[in-house]
Amino acid sequence: MTMTTTSTEPDHRPTTRLRGDDLRSVLSALGSEWIKSSTVRANYVILALNILGGLVVSWAVGVMVTDEVLYVAEVGFYWTLVASVLAGIGGILLFTSEFQHGTLAAALAARPSRWVIALAKTVTALVMGILLGATGLAAGFLGAAASGIPTGDTSGVLATCAWSLAWTSMSAVLGLGIGLIVRHSSGAIAGFLVWGFVVENLLSLFTPVEVARFFPFVAGNHLLDLDSDLDTAATLAVALSRVENGLVFGGYAVLALVVGTVLLHRRDAT
Repeated sequence: MTMTTTSTEPDHRPTTRLRGDDLRSVLSALGSEWIKSSTVRANYVILALNILGGLVVSWAVGVMVTDEVLYVAEVGFYWTLVASVLAGIGGILLFTSEFQHGTLAAALAARPSRWVIALAKTVTALVMGILLGATGLAAGFLGAAASGIPTGDTSGVLATCAWSLAWTSMSAVLGLGIGLIVRHSSGAIAGFLVWGFVVENLLSLFTPVEVARFFPFVAGNHLLDLDSDLDTAATLAVALSRVENGLVFGGYAVLALVVGTVLLHRRDAT
């Protein structure tokens, strides 16, 4: 008689995570990011400020500026600069709020592949930027129209709207990259605002126009292709095209995102 014995010892072989497993987890990671972003109160505050500010500022400009003829087709885009800043702040908070509240460690424990988290946050930032850009444009045009100013030439409005959405979406990605690098909400937001509204303006005064045109906010502003009192004959002579400005600003966003993603892989979650 032959007796067969079965080993009851546990299998200690390590479990290997396959690339296909990471790819299949992207959709669930996107769903997780959507839940987080749709339940964070700060995002609703940013959205409300974007809509209210676009309405009030555009209406006020149309009513109070009387020394020149303004048109809805131009004033409707004035708020886009602020909308891009709000998109950048929203992108920063996508990561920094999670890091500072201690939920990042749990997220990485549940989904160890960090590139999946970075990809999901990038897509969420793009969607957030487009949403803020679209609502800002709608509020801006509505406020400008309510002020009673003439419509003006609308032939280039659609193209400028597309570039505006590109700007706000890239701003959100730039903010996400900054948040991944700095990992502190107040520090990242302060640095983002100080650079955009103080440092870059000061540097532009002492930097040759051939160099200043490559500053991120200078490139972003020129995506709207609107006439500005700050433009001189020298700056107009070396001005970049819209595509070139988009590549410059997008380059900053991609660079910040790549550096931030590398640091996400190398740093601890706490």
